Amino acid sequence: MQASDTETEQQIAANRARYEALKAAGTGQAPEAMPRPTDPTQAPLEPSSAIFSETLPGGWYANYRLKKGERLRILSPEGKSAVALLAWNAIDTSERLNHADTIKIQWTAALGKGRLLFSDMGRVLLSIVEDTSGAHDVLAGGLNAAGTVRKYGDDPNLRNTRTNFVLAAAKFGLDPRDIPPFISFFAPVTVAEDGTLSWQQYARKPGDFVELRAEMDLLIVLSNCPHPLDPAATYTATPIDVSVLHPETSSGEDFCRTATPEAVRGFENTDGYRLS
Repeated sequence: MQASDTETEQQIAANRARYEALKAAGTGQAPEAMPRPTDPTQAPLEPSSAIFSETLPGGWYANYRLKKGERLRILSPEGKSAVALLAWNAIDTSERLNHADTIKIQWTAALGKGRLLFSDMGRVLLSIVEDTSGAHDVLAGGLNAAGTVRKYGDDPNLRNTRTNFVLAAAKFGLDPRDIPPFISFFAPVTVAEDGTLSWQQYARKPGDFVELRAEMDLLIVLSNCPHPLDPAATYTATPIDVSVLHPETSSGEDFCRTATPEAVRGFENTDGYRLS
């Protein structure tokens, strides 16, 4: 083995040791457990809290502008939909959802109530304030046109997530270069120790919902198309209900802001940005 190879292996080992030390420090300061999934009966949607509500058909997309503090509730009535989401800073769209930083900063690929969605600037775009599922995907992505044809056949009426995002982004004056990797809700993907991704169908239930709070003014797009790991043999994308809700009055400690040191630092960055 050449000296350069030995030095490379030593550097890799040192980097891994540093990563493991940082991970141990970060996870060691986290709470013993994040909140359990919300009981759907304990978080009813009050009609007076809704700015507006709509139904998004299977296969389609939607655009939303959220002001800081407003909430987006996404409900899957039949429990058969995977809903992909992208978000941009409404003031500066070069700042956008970063799925990799969302994972790395929080030391987990498991999203649920109390977790945050981070931008590529280390700021918090969205907080998950309610979630009945905990079965979401930040790794596998979504289908494009070619993938949809391979999986379901050459039917021109079958829409896909990539095309939906291109069309949705265009409505905000954005183009395909502005579309980063995204997050899918109600997509029960798990990761084995060897990195294998698998689909846990039992984790999807009719009536599941997730509620996201905007931590700055945002542009949001959703796509309601099948997930690439969904084992269903036929194209299955059922309607979802989407509501934009008024901001809530603070009721004391905000778990999303204080659950971990990483959350505290993320909100320090976010609050400082809004004040600048």
